[in-house]
Amino acid sequence: MLTFPKMFLAFALAGGFATAASAAGSSGGANVKATTPLNNTEIYRLYGQNSWIWKAGAGHFSVRARRFTAWSREEGPPSYGVGRWFITRPGKLCFNARWYAQSGSAPAITCFSHRKKGNVIYQKREPDGQWYIFKNAPVNSSDEFTKLRYGDYVGAQLGKIQAIVGKAP
Repeated sequence: MLTFPKMFLAFALAGGFATAASAAGSSGGANVKATTPLNNTEIYRLYGQNSWIWKAGAGHFSVRARRFTAWSREEGPPSYGVGRWFITRPGKLCFNARWYAQSGSAPAITCFSHRKKGNVIYQKREPDGQWYIFKNAPVNSSDEFTKLRYGDYVGAQLGKIQAIVGKAP
């Protein structure tokens, strides 16, 4: 059996980020009554060409060929993911990546749904995550949204981790 860092297992087995909902401080889910899904353009603008900074890693959503790259060092040896991100329906962002660690590799599809009410954006990991406020209006410094930053915050670290783990075929 392959053993992977905790973050990698969160992607490969649970299909999402273990840290996103906990970082947002959700205890029982947000009230999403009377909300509407973000449209495809809103999702594209939210993630396209941005990096999502995590506690011990980051994921980059390149607009070129919708390439997704990520790295993690959460509670264990480094791992990295390479794949594509896509919008499956209004409000739903997914990325399909193969994750690599020194002990092997495995594919993972991770999806998040997004809804809004006014200027407040809610998010949940699919299929069974809980809704939480992703972006308040006005934005709070603790919002998960503040961890989205323009540019590639993955590339430099990705190369270092690929050298440790081994490059993707």
